[in-house]
Amino acid sequence: MSDLSQIVKAYDVRGTVPDQWDERVAEALGAAFTQLLNTTDEPGDAVVVGYDMRATSPGLAAAFAAGVRAEGRSVIEIGLASTDLLYFASGSLDLPGAMFTASHNPAQYNGIKMCRSGARPIGQDSGLAEIRERAQALLDSGASRPAGEPTKLAERRDLLPDYAAYLRKLVDLSGIRPLKVVVDAGNGMGGFTVPTVLGDAALSALPLEIVPLYFELDGTFPNHEANPLDPANLVDLQRAVVEHGADIGLAFDGDADRCFVVDERGEPVSPSAITALVAARELAKHPGSTVIHGLITSSAVAEIIREHGGEPVVARVGHSFIKAEMARTNAVFGGEHSAHYYFRDFWFADTGMLAAMHTLAALGEQSLPLSVLAGEYERYIASGEINSTVADQAAAVAEVRAAYPDATVDEMDGLTLRFSDGAWFNLRASNTEPLLRLNVEAPTRERMVSLRDEVLDRVRR
Repeated sequence: MSDLSQIVKAYDVRGTVPDQWDERVAEALGAAFTQLLNTTDEPGDAVVVGYDMRATSPGLAAAFAAGVRAEGRSVIEIGLASTDLLYFASGSLDLPGAMFTASHNPAQYNGIKMCRSGARPIGQDSGLAEIRERAQALLDSGASRPAGEPTKLAERRDLLPDYAAYLRKLVDLSGIRPLKVVVDAGNGMGGFTVPTVLGDAALSALPLEIVPLYFELDGTFPNHEANPLDPANLVDLQRAVVEHGADIGLAFDGDADRCFVVDERGEPVSPSAITALVAARELAKHPGSTVIHGLITSSAVAEIIREHGGEPVVARVGHSFIKAEMARTNAVFGGEHSAHYYFRDFWFADTGMLAAMHTLAALGEQSLPLSVLAGEYERYIASGEINSTVADQAAAVAEVRAAYPDATVDEMDGLTLRFSDGAWFNLRASNTEPLLRLNVEAPTRERMVSLRDEVLDRVRR
């Protein structure tokens, strides 16, 4: 019997296949998802379903679709997709959707990101807990869905060209200077979407020379994990940027909803700098707007938002929390340290591709190299995210908190301690893995290193 509490996380479903979940569980989740939609008067009579390149994704998606159809809604199958392509489908068709992906997790994992119509997020507090309870009841009864065969049809649609055309309308790259761009898709869905969005002559050629790395779709990730947050997975991109004399490097995660940036020297550009850069561009178009930033982004982000006439608002880590706060405030843009970027013009959803296009536009509209341009948005020294496997996470966090009695405490998401000299750190438990995540920032490298090592020593002992 499956225990869904092990796989239904704060804002998505995530677990190993087949030991933690399988097609029977997927069918129950599809039925439960549709039951929720039917009891909350969700518009339309269909659900959009897409999936990534993992070997288990097509079967899980098909089982989920059977559960949807059994509960009286038809299914629009968009097939292979990035997560932001699924959000485009949900937003443009005004239908709820489900994306089968485990994002950056290893090959044995899979998951589901579900949304309401208009790409509105579903998290624990906005329907995911109810979906888990309904699906658990079906599984406990010995069924994966109510008796009877699916009564609604499934329809197949190719929305990739429409998605590409929509993004190109939001960010016009046709007039920028020529750029050589190395793209590392990590054998993930960026290898499916990048050629059409940035390289398809049918949509009119762009002044971009794309140098592809690992565009072959392969859910076993034979070259490296599709997790650019880990510096080890950026090494190939960094080397290729230098070898090809490229202007910029882009790295996408497995479902291509996140994008990391490397400058012409092969040096990573922090997601906080990209958040500030894109925020400045959006505020130039929409003066005085609100911009959401994650709790762990650099202090420079809020400073730069204010300097460009915007109103910064902090939000918890996680796409459902960011999207909910964006909708509440009608924010024009939002960014996280994990390289998730959210846009009002994209139904408040996250899209790594649109963030990449904004970065390409900012670079191509002027003559400076990316290292200089990005340097305008870097003001502090950050550690990057450091993960530690800890048996008793609560005890470790409590010990760290007690060690700094004079710091200002914020418990919006995990433990954030801020110091009078501008240094701060955040320590929080992962929502998807058994880890404690540490992020440290300080005005100087010496202070950052000292604080980082002190906290890690306490966490890991």
